[in-house]
Amino acid sequence: MEYLIVFLPLIGSLICYLGKDLGNLFSEISSSLLIVVSAVLSIIIFYNGFVHNIYGNYQILNWINSGELNVNWSINIDPLSSVMIVVVTLISALVHIYSIGYMSHDPHKPRFMSYLSLFTFSMLCLVVSDNFLQLFFGWEGVGLCSYLLIGFWYKKNSANNAAIKAFIVNRVGDFGLAIGIFLIFFQFGTLNFSELFNLVELNSDKNIKFIFADFNLITTICVFLFIGAMGKSAQFILHTWLPDAMEGPTPVSALIHAATMVTAGVFLVVKCSPLFEYSQFALNLVAIVGMITALFAASVALVQNDIKKIIAYSTCSQLGYMFFAAGIGAYHVAMFHLFTHAFFKALLFLGAGSVIHVFRDEQDIGNMGGVWKKIPFTMTLMLIGTLALTGFPFLSGFYSKDAIIEFAYLKNSNIGTYVVVVGIFTAFLTSLYSWRLFIRTFFGEYNNKKISLKELHESPPVMTIPLIILALGSIFSGFLFKDIFIGQSNLEFWNDSIFFLNDFKNTKISTWFLLLTPSIVLISIPIAYFIYLKDKSILDGIKKTNLPLYKFLLNKWYIDEFYEITLVRPIKKLGLTFWKKGDENTIDRFGPDGVSKLIKFISNKASQFQTGYIYDYAFVMLIGLSALITFLILK
Repeated sequence: MEYLIVFLPLIGSLICYLGKDLGNLFSEISSSLLIVVSAVLSIIIFYNGFVHNIYGNYQILNWINSGELNVNWSINIDPLSSVMIVVVTLISALVHIYSIGYMSHDPHKPRFMSYLSLFTFSMLCLVVSDNFLQLFFGWEGVGLCSYLLIGFWYKKNSANNAAIKAFIVNRVGDFGLAIGIFLIFFQFGTLNFSELFNLVELNSDKNIKFIFADFNLITTICVFLFIGAMGKSAQFILHTWLPDAMEGPTPVSALIHAATMVTAGVFLVVKCSPLFEYSQFALNLVAIVGMITALFAASVALVQNDIKKIIAYSTCSQLGYMFFAAGIGAYHVAMFHLFTHAFFKALLFLGAGSVIHVFRDEQDIGNMGGVWKKIPFTMTLMLIGTLALTGFPFLSGFYSKDAIIEFAYLKNSNIGTYVVVVGIFTAFLTSLYSWRLFIRTFFGEYNNKKISLKELHESPPVMTIPLIILALGSIFSGFLFKDIFIGQSNLEFWNDSIFFLNDFKNTKISTWFLLLTPSIVLISIPIAYFIYLKDKSILDGIKKTNLPLYKFLLNKWYIDEFYEITLVRPIKKLGLTFWKKGDENTIDRFGPDGVSKLIKFISNKASQFQTGYIYDYAFVMLIGLSALITFLILK
C-alpha cells in the first residue's frame, strides 16, 4: 500500500505523456483515478498510524553504497510524513478533477495532467524520505515541475519569464540546502535522518572554521538548511518568485503554490527539529524571517488588484505564520496550521479560478463586482474560504492561527512577545485584504465592460465538486484535528517524528487574550464593509494623504526594483562585457574566427595560381622544389 501511494502518481504521469495520442479524456480519467486511489490509501495510512500506531520504513532499493555514503531509497512512514502525504495526495486529487473542467479548452491537456502527476510523485518522494539525498531528489523534482507548470503556456513571454524567475530564485535557496547537506555528511559521515539525529546532542557544542571564523556546527548547518527552506517556501528576500508564478494555470497555483510545494520548507524545518532545537540562534532566525514575511506579504496584499496575486501574497504571509511557529519551538502547531491552510487556501485559489473562468480569464478585481446573484454558489464557497483564512471563530483557520499566537504567548520570551504582536497585527491585515478581495469581486457595481452580466453563469460540476470538499475541510478540519495535533496528547501522536527539547509552560491564558484575535477579526468585517463598499471616499482619502506609503505597498516594498538595480543590471552588464570584449573581440577574434580568416586568406592567394597556363604551374613547382632542397640542406 505504501508503495502504491508513491508510485501511482508516477504511473499516471507516464500514462498521460506516453498515451497522449489516446485523447484528452483518457489522460484526464487515468491520471485523476490513480491520484484518487493514492489519496484514499494515504488516508488509510494516516488512520492506521493514529489509531493502531502502525508506522514503518519500507525499503525500495539500496540506492548508493560507496565508502561512508550508504543511503537507501525508502518510504518512511511516521506521524509527520503521514500528515504530509494526506495533504499532498488529497489536494492533488481535487486539483486533478478540477483541472478537467478548468483546462477543458486547452489543446495540451495530456501534458498538463502529466506534469501535475509528476509533481505529486516528486513531492511524495520528498515527504517520505528517510535521508537527505532522497529529500533533495524530491526537492529538485518539485522545483522542475514548478518550472514546467508555471511556464505551461510557453507562448506567453510573461509565463516564460515567471518560470525562469522561479527556477533561478529557488536555485539560490537550493544552493544553501546543498551546502547544509554537504556539511552534514562531511561532519557526521551520514545522510540518514535517524543516524544523524542520534549524533546531534553529542556534537551540539562543536565548532567549525567557516570563512576564516569559528561557528557552531549545528547553527551553521541549520542556517544553510533554512536558506533552502526560505527559497522553496517563498520567505522574505527569496519570495519574489511566488507572485509572478501566478502566470501559470490556476490549478497549478492551488496545488503547488498554496497547499504543497511551498510547504516543503516548513516540513524541512519541522523534520530537522532535532537539529534546530540545539541552536537558539537558528530558531530566532526562523522566527524573525517568518514575522517579517507575514507582515510584508499581508501589507502588500492590501493594495494588489490581481485576484491570484492577492491570494499568493496571502500564502506567503501564512507561511510566515508557520515559520515563526516553528521558530518558537511549536513545530506541531506549525504543522497544524499547514494542514488547515491547505484546505482553505486551495479553496480560495480554485474559487478564484472559477471566478476567472466565469469572467473569461479576467483577473483584475477592479473589472469584477456585482455578480453574487449570478454565481451565488461560487460566492458562498469563496465566503467559507475567506472566513477560514481570516480566522473567523470555529472555522479551521481560527483553531490553527490562534494556536500559534497562544503558544507564542506561552513561550514567555522576548521572541515570543514579538511573535504575539506581529501575529495579531497581521491577522487584522489579513482580514482587511481578504474582505477587500471578496467584496470587490462579488459586490458593488458590475465593472466589466467586455462581458455582459447576462452571459455569466456558474462553473460546471466537475469544478464545483472539489470546491465543496475543500469547503468542508475549511470548516471542520480545525475542530476535528486540533486535539490530535496540538492537544494534551500531541506528543503521543507525533512520537519521535518531532523533537521537543523544551516543553511549553502550562500557564493559564487570560480570557481577554483568548478573545483578542477573534474580536479583531470580527471588528474588521464592518470596517471592510464601510471602506470598500459603503463609502469608498474614506479609502480614497487615506490613499491621498498617505500616497508615498500606498506606492511603497503597491510596488511591493520595491524589492524587485532593488534586485534590478543591485543584481540584475550589474550582472547583465558584466555578462555583456565578457561576451563582447571577451568572447567576440578576444577568443573568437584570435581563435576560431582568426584561424578561419587566415586559412581563407591563404586559400584565396593560392587559388590565384590556378590560371590554366603551364608556365605558372612550372613556376610554382620550381619554387616548391627550391624550398624542399633548401630544407634538406639546412637539415
